[in-house]
Amino acid sequence: MNRAFVMQLKPGCEAQYRQRHDDIWPELAALLKSYGIGDYHIYLQPQTLQLFAHFSVADNFDAASLKLEPVMQRWWESMSPLMETLPGSHEPLAMALQPMFYLE
Repeated sequence: MNRAFVMQLKPGCEAQYRQRHDDIWPELAALLKSYGIGDYHIYLQPQTLQLFAHFSVADNFDAASLKLEPVMQRWWESMSPLMETLPGSHEPLAMALQPMFYLE
């Protein structure tokens, strides 16, 4: 199964956002893989600073449990100054996208 969503980067945070992902914590990468996340891509639309993310997961992917993992919480806290977050939370404000077309 594929998941896609958009997030919003704050102005002036592009270089920091890229650097943090270039230096992604090994424990975070291992956690994401342990939840079956693979083929993960994030793209930036430079004029709007909108981030488009896409990854693949198994049908039984447990997003709710992943959100509670301490490493995930620490990552979100470290990233929250760079991007829009849910009110009262460090979790990125992410809006799911609906599939419209697929070409194999």
